[in-house]
Amino acid sequence: MATMNATTLFGIVLSGVNVLMLLALTLVWLRNYRTFRTPLAFGLLAFGGVLLVENALAIYFFFSMRMLFSPDPTVQTVVAVLRGLQFVALGLLTYVTMK
Repeated sequence: MATMNATTLFGIVLSGVNVLMLLALTLVWLRNYRTFRTPLAFGLLAFGGVLLVENALAIYFFFSMRMLFSPDPTVQTVVAVLRGLQFVALGLLTYVTMK
């Protein structure tokens, strides 16, 4: 089993925060879809659901087998940066959605 480094831990923490934001967003979009039944609301609901599953699976694989991504430090850094970019995008989307 590979040892956990700070970059890997940072990436998994970001995935957890992303899951929380996606839960909030998906619930809002579900409520909007139930109210308005528009294709845009359905698209946002589907988008949130897919990203929610993706982040949840990343967390699951990290804790179950730790082999979703290469243990190479460069790969782990890239994964953490991608999770960080997703966090920024979801943070902005959460802010404007909840406003």
